[in-house]
Amino acid sequence: MGRDSVTGPDGLERCSWALGTPELGMYHDSEWGLPVLGDDALFERICMESFQCGLSWLTILRKREAFRACFAGFEIEAVARFGEVDVARLLADPGIVRNRAKIVASIENARRALETIGECGSLAQLLWQFAPAPVPVPRSYAEIPTVTLESEALARELKRRGFRFLGPTTVCALMQACGLINAHLAGCHARDRVETAVAAARELLAPN
Repeated sequence: MGRDSVTGPDGLERCSWALGTPELGMYHDSEWGLPVLGDDALFERICMESFQCGLSWLTILRKREAFRACFAGFEIEAVARFGEVDVARLLADPGIVRNRAKIVASIENARRALETIGECGSLAQLLWQFAPAPVPVPRSYAEIPTVTLESEALARELKRRGFRFLGPTTVCALMQACGLINAHLAGCHARDRVETAVAAARELLAPN
């Protein structure tokens, strides 16, 4: 089976999707797959993955700063206080995805996130319980599932807690973005760096 990683103009091998645009390249090299442990940072990723449903990730990346401005920097406590006035404000802002259901879901998810933090100590303590065991390094996109048993289990748990717009496929993408699943391909220059960071995160979150 062939490989879906390619060599870029700088001589570094990457997952081929990273060469689509400069924004995708920067996101791939500096962020995608590295462990995310902070509550507000995880909440941002949850919101962005939810908004991405039905759209391209590039669309979301290009609107990211507008989303941050509109959603109080994705500070969970601030977003949890949003009301109908804020919903109307967000629906009127052309800089973001103006989908009422997703906007309302993000506000509700902030409230559910606060409850989860109160119970578990942090969002990371919940999410990383569902991180799968390491699997063979994928050489092609065909070897990377869009849904896993772990993403199905985490999606069920989030739904049980009242989170919205987080089905198994969206949750699998979230797990890849936040380091729970290392989906960098064999040969990609970022893979080993992500693997080392993920190992450190697992050790940090392991029960004492």
